[in-house]
This record gives sequence, structure tokens and C-alpha cells, in this order.
Amino acid sequence: MRKNILFLLTLLFSTVSMAMPSTPIKEGNRIVGHVVEKKTEENIPFASILILGTDIGATSNEEGKFEFANLKPGRYTLRVSAVGYVTQEKSVDVNKTYNAQLHFQMEEEKYEIEEVVVSANRNEVNRKDAPVVVNILSHKLFDMVNSTDLSKSLSYQSGIRVENNCQNCGFPQVRINGLDGPYSQILINSRPVISALSGVYGLEQIPTNMIERVEVVRGGGSALFGANAVGGTVNIITRDPISNSFQFGSTLSVTDKGSWEEVMMANASLVDKENNYGLVLYESYRNRSPYDRDDDGFSEIGKLKTNTFGLRAYYRPNYNSRLNVEYHTTQEFRRGGNKFDLQPHEADITEQTTHTINSGGVTYDRYWDEGKQKWQLFGSIQHTDRNSYYGAQRDPNAYGKTNDLTWVAGSMYVNQLGRCFFAPSTLTCGLEYQQNSLHDVMTGYHRDMEQEVRIVSAYLQNEWKIRKLSLLAGLRADKHNLISRLIVSPRLNLLYKASDNLQMRLTYSTGFRAPQAYDEDLHVTAVGGEGVQIVLANGLKEERSNSISGSLDWNFNLGHWQANLLFEGFYTALRNVFVLQDIGVNAEGFMIKERRNGDGARVGGVNIDAKVAHGKEAQLQLGFTAQCSRYTQDEVWTEADGQPLTVRRMPRTPNYYGYFTFSSAPFARFDFSLSGVYTGRMIVPHFAGYVEQDCMEKTPDFFDLNLKINYTFLLKEHINLQLNAGVQNLFNSFQKDLDRGEFRDAGYFYGPTQPRTIFFGFKISG
Repeated sequence: MRKNILFLLTLLFSTVSMAMPSTPIKEGNRIVGHVVEKKTEENIPFASILILGTDIGATSNEEGKFEFANLKPGRYTLRVSAVGYVTQEKSVDVNKTYNAQLHFQMEEEKYEIEEVVVSANRNEVNRKDAPVVVNILSHKLFDMVNSTDLSKSLSYQSGIRVENNCQNCGFPQVRINGLDGPYSQILINSRPVISALSGVYGLEQIPTNMIERVEVVRGGGSALFGANAVGGTVNIITRDPISNSFQFGSTLSVTDKGSWEEVMMANASLVDKENNYGLVLYESYRNRSPYDRDDDGFSEIGKLKTNTFGLRAYYRPNYNSRLNVEYHTTQEFRRGGNKFDLQPHEADITEQTTHTINSGGVTYDRYWDEGKQKWQLFGSIQHTDRNSYYGAQRDPNAYGKTNDLTWVAGSMYVNQLGRCFFAPSTLTCGLEYQQNSLHDVMTGYHRDMEQEVRIVSAYLQNEWKIRKLSLLAGLRADKHNLISRLIVSPRLNLLYKASDNLQMRLTYSTGFRAPQAYDEDLHVTAVGGEGVQIVLANGLKEERSNSISGSLDWNFNLGHWQANLLFEGFYTALRNVFVLQDIGVNAEGFMIKERRNGDGARVGGVNIDAKVAHGKEAQLQLGFTAQCSRYTQDEVWTEADGQPLTVRRMPRTPNYYGYFTFSSAPFARFDFSLSGVYTGRMIVPHFAGYVEQDCMEKTPDFFDLNLKINYTFLLKEHINLQLNAGVQNLFNSFQKDLDRGEFRDAGYFYGPTQPRTIFFGFKISG
């Protein structure tokens, strides 16, 4: 790890002296331009400039200037975007006799409404023009809430919650619109390479410095992205090289009990002056000591040590093609339980894993017909090697080893048709093949499981644009090797733009979740000193969902303040819901739960997001969700005295929850932020062990408030040093009725995932 840090730091500081050399400008067949801030006329370096309808792009140099040479005569439209500014478009005519000149005066953006997203229809589209609501988590949010990994950021969107489901190992789970984690599809650059195994701890294994942005689409998305996109889709877009820059930072955190965490992150980006090739590198190191809330000797938050290194690069053979290559590797050790100084089998309870994850991908894009047609060929792969110990009562046989390989390959074709039946449209179609091979051996639980999942998919969608209306109809067919029949998932989206500032959407979407022998629940929790295993019932069917949503997205001004309101109503009907039921014990005396098909479930509610901003002086964003999640009939969740205990309300799902963020920069180099997450009351199953018998508990509500302050020093031109400090969970809002001791139910864990924590840090960038 130290060699990687030293290498990356050397590369970081080597970029400081790099400048984009100016060359004599020849006459004709070219566009030269200048990007400045509107109020001050100061240069804006490293802005992204794209010629629409082509794959030709560039970045402004340190003087805010850019150039496109050797263009064919004709009319071109340029789009300029820069972080913190409103995106602009201008058209210009190019001929061979003189240079076309453009001057972009960029207005400061109060909040992100002009972002380009890809999760709405697999194509790059302005967020306001997307047929579905796409919410974005950016670096600004990561910095505001002092987030070091993805799990600490996702709660700052309405309809989304992240919770920790295990006291021992710290198993984070994201819930979208009230549905469990397995109902959410996690993608990396639109590829489903995160398997059931890697998804167990995946949210914590993705550092924020490898992320460019996160796109979240609520509701069924199987028509686009296949299996598991039932509650919603989280698409992680990794960093792309867009400028010559570097960043290095470190943070030290201390909790109310004295446990600590240190994090170091570094990034470097190099881009050719002609934008023909680019490379971005990132490194993240994290070391956390265990946290024991109730002083019983058993951890509530486990020990963690993670090192991640990765890169993403591109090469443009010509103006109409681009090759992208990416790779990242993660080494992680985590342990929860007690007696951390002893071997796992010498402790009373230990959940310990060592992960080695290697992931990569290649994408080739080819454009023609002036950018109206696009062909994409892609492949991605992820391999996970895990050594584990899930055991209790000093069991020497509870060691396990898992080998997991997931890969996906496919092709996509896009054609912007001048007319399709009754209106211009964009046709998108593609083929995809996905395979997951897993071998899981756990001697202590007498498990030797081999599983292979193969899915062949084809999809087709067409989006018509008729003046203020946009209509998208799509269909995807998946052939799953564990299901005999073809799975068909349709979608239908309607967008009406009453004006440039008011969009209304109606959406019908579908999703499915396929049964498989290994799932997140096979992360074994020590309950009452015994192991728990999950088995599948005979004839288990896939879960299906139908989702309907309607939304109103309104941007408006209140004097000098810019504001946005988003109202979204949603309803999802599930059938063949997976439920767990006790069926006894195995020959070794371990508890067995069987996953069966229940009758169904209904989830409905309202998401409300509001934003208001006055430049950098004040920016407020808040969101709130009110929902109802119910099974259509009573479902058995355990047994007592030989009698089944049932529940109608979905456990671990509050009816009300929300968030807010506020940031202000009252002075040139000083800024601060406040953020918070509210979690309403819910019911949580509590299994016997520390308590005498199984029971369904009602939890209190929680409010988790955070504060962060920053001060930035100018070390030299274009090099800044930021010092920061703050408090997370200021009111120390945390679960009070934790189970204690060796026979605790480690799964009885809810509420905020972090206690009161004080942190200090620095960041150097340039």
C-alpha cells in the first residue's frame, strides 16, 4: 500500500507543473473559444466542451481557452459544462476561410439541474429531458457530509435508506422505496458486476474518491438493467479523466468511546492537450478500530482495514470513436465480535472476512452519420476471493472460503431517427450475457455449495419526441438458467415539458428478482450462539413487481433565490414475495430457515424533495418520504411454542424518513455545512438468545445531525490546502436496547450506523 501511495503522490505533484501549451492558431476549419465566469470574467480552466451529435470533445486550458481543429465545413452546436456552473450551448458556422470564435460566460449554478445522466434510458441525456426522475449524488455532497464510502452518502436522497443489519460484521444495506437491499440493483458504470456475494459488504468497499457521481432511479428497472432492479437502481459512475489535476487528503475520526478511524485518499488525472487520451488514478486507505457501545466486550461496529487502488483511461483513435479501460482492486479485512487479540476460533463470537476483489472493464464506442448513430461493445468482470470465519462458542471448524466470478458482455446500438411512424425518435437496442460462478465452502456448517447463474438478455426501446411530449416504450427479455420460462419486462414512460422549468412524468415499470442458492442472507449471523443457514424451497418462483409513479418537477425563482420542488407519488405491487420461515435444525444442530414464496406485498407513498439556493451564500436541500409497506396477507416470521408468529407490516421499514443538507460560504475561503437524517419508527424482529423468546420490537425514531467546517489556504497558483473539522451524529442518536454478550442477536441492530464522532482532516488539491 505504501508503494502505491508513494507512486501516486509522485504522479500527483508532477501534474502541478503541467500546463496545456498554446500553439499558433491557423486559419479556417476550426473553432476557438474562451470560457469565463459571467460576473468576474475570470478564466474557468478544465471546463468540458462537447460538439453535440459527435464524440468530439475538449477541455479548456488554464487560461479557459479551447480549440477544435480540422473540422468539416458546417454548423456545429457546442455544449460547455463545468462543476458549479450552469451548462450552456451555442451554435456556430465553420468554413475554411476563417476561425469561428465563441465566448462562453458561465453562470454559477445554485444546484444540479443540468447534469447529464445515463441511467434513464442507457443514453447520455440532460437530466431535465430524462423520461424518468434521476437523482444525483455528487462530490459536493460527499464532501459536505464527510463521506468516505458510498454507504454513508445514499441516505441523502428521498426514498432511500441505508442501515447496518449486523452488530458483528457491519453488513450495510440500501433500501429504496421501502424494499430490502436485494431488491436494489447496484451497477458500476451501468454494468451488473456486483454479485450476491460482493453485494453483502459492497457499499462500504466503494470509496467516494473513485466515484464521479451516483445516479439513483427509484422504481422497477428490469426493462433496462435486468434482475434485481425491483425497488430501484443505483448506478455508480467512476471517475473519468477530464483535466490535469491532483488531490490528496486524510481524515482522523474519534468516537465517544475512544475508537478511531483513519482514512487517506489520493487522486491524479492526466489528459492530453488534444483530448486524444487521458488517465485517472485513485488510491484509498482506511483503518478502523472496533466500537463497543455498551461495554460488554462485544463490538457494535467491527474492525476494518481496506486498501483500494484503481484507474480509468480512454483513448480516441479518431473523432468518432473512443476506447475506455478501467480497473480497480480492493483488499479488505473486517472482524466483529469479541477478543480481537485472539484467533477467531478462540473468541466467543467472531465474524471475520478477508476479501480480495479485482474488477475491470472495456468499452468501445463508435459514432457515425454525424453522431446520429452509435454502436457500443462492452465487457466487465469482477472476481472475489473471500476467506471467512462465521462462528460462535469457539468452534474450530467454522472457517470458510468462497470464490466468486461475475462477468458481463454485450453490445448496444443507438439510432436517432428523423421519423419513426409519427415523430422523430431515438431507438436503442442491445444484447447482453451475464454469468456468475460461485463456490462456497464452510466446513463448520457442512456447506459445500457450487452455483452457476447464466442470463441471456435482449432489450429494445424507442423514445418519441413530439413537441413538449416525450414517450418511451421499452421491452427486455431475460432467459435465466434457474427459471424454465422467458422473463419479459416492459416499461412505459411519458414526459410532458410544460415549460423549460416544469416537467411532469408518468411511469410504468416492471422488475424481477430471481431465486438463487446463494443470497445476502447467507452471510451467517451468530444468533443465540448458533449458526443460521438459508435454504430454498422446492419450486421457488421469481419475484415480480409492477410499479407506477407520477411526478412534478418545478424550477423557479424567488427573487434572487433559485428553487426547485419535486413531488413524486409511487406504488409498487409485488407478487411471489420471498419470505423466511423456520423449518427446524440440521444434523449438526444449526437453525435452518427456508426461503419460500409468500403471497405478495404492496408499497406506496410520496417522495418530496425541495432545494433553495442563493449562490454560495446559502444552499438548502431537504427530502421527506411518507410510505406504507404491507404484505397482502399475514406472513410467518418465526414460531413460538410450536405456533407460527405472523406479521402484515414489512419489518425494518419506517413509515416516515427524510434528510436535509445546508451549506454556506459567507467568506471567500471559509465555508461550513449542516446535514441530518431522520429515521421514523418501525418494527424489527428480535430473536431469542439474549432475550428469552422471539418478539417483534417497536423502535423509537432517530435524528442524526452532522456539522462540518472548512477553511482553504492558497499555497501557490492553482494549489489549495483545505483544513476541515466537524462532528457526525452530534446528538449521539443511537440504539439503546442493544443485545449484550455471547448469546446476543447480532441482527437486532437498527437506527444510525455511526455514534457521535469528531473528525479532523486536510486536503491538498491542484
